[in-house]
Amino acid sequence: MDIELGEAFIAELKAAAGASVRAVVVTGTGSSFSAGVDLFRLIKDGPAYGERFLPVLDTMLRDALTFPKPLIAAVNGHAIAGGCILAATCDRRIMADGNGRIGVPELVVGVPFPALPLQIMAARMPDAACRDLVLTGRTVHVDEAIALGLIDEKCAADTLLERAIAVANQFAAVPAGAFAMTKEAFTTPVLDRTARLADLNARVVNAWMQPHTYDTIRTYLERTVGRK
Repeated sequence: MDIELGEAFIAELKAAAGASVRAVVVTGTGSSFSAGVDLFRLIKDGPAYGERFLPVLDTMLRDALTFPKPLIAAVNGHAIAGGCILAATCDRRIMADGNGRIGVPELVVGVPFPALPLQIMAARMPDAACRDLVLTGRTVHVDEAIALGLIDEKCAADTLLERAIAVANQFAAVPAGAFAMTKEAFTTPVLDRTARLADLNARVVNAWMQPHTYDTIRTYLERTVGRK
């Protein structure tokens, strides 16, 4: 996830909201749904880039959460950090059976959670399960993700998109106005809780801009995936 992807995603959802599109399926390619924020780009371009990127990420997640039509996640592989949160914005989350892992290792990376992503996660799982995933930063396979409530169902990788489209069509059969208003009733409390955390979120954003945070991210990358 970077500024360009975020802006493109925002534009696509805006177009889909205003067109004859009845539902949207979000998926990835290869072995990953999304590995989350491009930390290498963040390190390379520094705080000035981070200051531009975070509002785009917030808008991207907010627009996905509040998209008035059915939004289905076809999680084809790893969904890590921002990738997990993007999946969590969706109305139905279907994950391919296999070795893919899902979770939110932000604290392991060394960055605090912005308010909206944290509230999205909290809306998808029981409190104890959410706290465990967030505070430990561990990632899980699909069966545990289903048990936690983070994923709704699994299917074979070669039928994932077919299943996601079938679910999208099922949801799209509901009258659009009724679906949109009911979805709004689910999402409004998430946004209200996020708004009440505005002061804390400002501190979180400030923390993302600090040199020591970038040092921590750099150390994490060198330890886990090597230099790039």
